[in-house]
Amino acid sequence: MATSGRIALVTGANRGIGFEVSRQLGRLGYHVLLSGRDAAKVAQAAEALRAEGFSISPLQLDISDPASIQAAAAQVTQEYGRLDVLVNNAAIYYMTRQKASNVDLSLAQAAVQTNVLGAWQMAQAFLPLLRKGTHVRIVNVSSESGSIARMKTSYDSAIYSMTKAALNAVTRMLAVDLKSEGILVNSICPGWVDTEMGGPGGRPIPDGAASVVWAVTLPDDGPTGAFFQDGQPLPW
Repeated sequence: MATSGRIALVTGANRGIGFEVSRQLGRLGYHVLLSGRDAAKVAQAAEALRAEGFSISPLQLDISDPASIQAAAAQVTQEYGRLDVLVNNAAIYYMTRQKASNVDLSLAQAAVQTNVLGAWQMAQAFLPLLRKGTHVRIVNVSSESGSIARMKTSYDSAIYSMTKAALNAVTRMLAVDLKSEGILVNSICPGWVDTEMGGPGGRPIPDGAASVVWAVTLPDDGPTGAFFQDGQPLPW
């Protein structure tokens, strides 16, 4: 499928922040590959945004499964031959109410596979396509709870906090590796957003998504290897 516009792939995009990021990128003229684990839900979400007049294609993708990542990369290679933007939004969050001293580490292993290694594997698998793109951006959707500088001695969300701190480290390393190629890599905290994952009471979803889209639309001389919320730097 040929397209003359910029192409963005958003993971975990059939609902919540990822869905709204896809909408906002569509509004800016991007062709969005809206991805998620459940093919039926992804197709339904893509159709909803197409009905709003945006250029959207569904892409079945489970970032916890390396084989699924490779299959998706092969599909995008065949259909488009390039990629301009990768938004690593998909993540899992366990409401265990456990702290670092007593958390179930088997759950931590599963969270690392998705929240850290999944995003890392996405960057590696799609890098050949990104290198063929223009104004290339990798945006890792992180969380202020992963800020070590602000981390409390004990967290009810210890697993999530640990994985987001690790994702921030991946951001820094990729940014160093890819800076000479003009590829900007940043971590973005959308804030506590009123989504199925975040729970009621948070900020509106469009506001959280706008923070992510800001990083996608940075100028070529913009920052890389940094951590932001609403365009303002956060401490690592």
